[in-house]
Amino acid sequence: MKNNLHVFLGATVADAAARPLHWVYNQKKLLSYIKGKKDFTFLKKNKSPFYNIKTGKVSGYNEVGQVMFKTLIEGHQNIDKRFKKNITKNFGPGSIYWKNLNLRAKYRKVKDWRGIIKGPWIHQNIIETVRNIKSKKKLTGGKKVNESDGYCAALPYFLYGHNFKDIKKIISTVTVSKISLKYALAKFYLLDLALKGSKDPINEFMKIFKKNLYFKSIVEDIKKVKRLKSKPHSLVVKKLGMACSYPGTFNSSIHSIINSTNYKGAILKTIKAGGCNCSRVNFIGAYFAALKGVGTIPKSWISKTDLAKKILDQK
Repeated sequence: MKNNLHVFLGATVADAAARPLHWVYNQKKLLSYIKGKKDFTFLKKNKSPFYNIKTGKVSGYNEVGQVMFKTLIEGHQNIDKRFKKNITKNFGPGSIYWKNLNLRAKYRKVKDWRGIIKGPWIHQNIIETVRNIKSKKKLTGGKKVNESDGYCAALPYFLYGHNFKDIKKIISTVTVSKISLKYALAKFYLLDLALKGSKDPINEFMKIFKKNLYFKSIVEDIKKVKRLKSKPHSLVVKKLGMACSYPGTFNSSIHSIINSTNYKGAILKTIKAGGCNCSRVNFIGAYFAALKGVGTIPKSWISKTDLAKKILDQK
């Protein structure tokens, strides 16, 4: 596909596949939802305890990438400025995302509220970004959390061949957390190696950056994950991190990758482990698509993903 957009397709399909089981932290409950199923992607009935959107749609992680994708399709001038405008339009006041944010604030006042938001869930980084754009701040990215939104936002931009310095700027549009920036860049280096034909991007990344101070902690993280290779994935995810934050979300993703031979197996493994599976599969799906090409993504999964056609139309 043009501009290596099969990699973005890989992330999008994986996100939609995992979405009905997003943020299920109770692994026992999760196992009861998928009992007897060989393929538990695209569950017809939502099981996320936080929000409910139709099966086939994507989580807020992939959605910010879709906003960047739309920005790039519209043109390649003033990408940064137009991306900010599109973020505000898609997630800010007047959008269903913002409406649901206000509902959440209202429900918080209700003692012991356990309801589910109808419609999409806006993430902390995006809430801060919208507010910072509206306040005309120079640095618009969120800083309260260390999560994957920056990577997700910059993925289509990276695939259009932009350099790492510019990719850094795009990540910072959505998050200025130093940890988020570092792990997002590591993901892009891994995807870059895969797209350039590396047979083992993870080991190659370790060789290239073993003496690099900036990525020292990431190389150490990968070594730690490799030592846990033989342990069951669900147990390792519980140990390394089921939640949305780095380094856990990155390390758990690496464990899934090194224990899988293909896209489908890696995504199923990740969903089964529970927690913030959507943040992990946005990287894992992109990784396997970069490594093995568009053919690695199951065609039946592509047909179930609402936004797949938009990406495929860019051939």
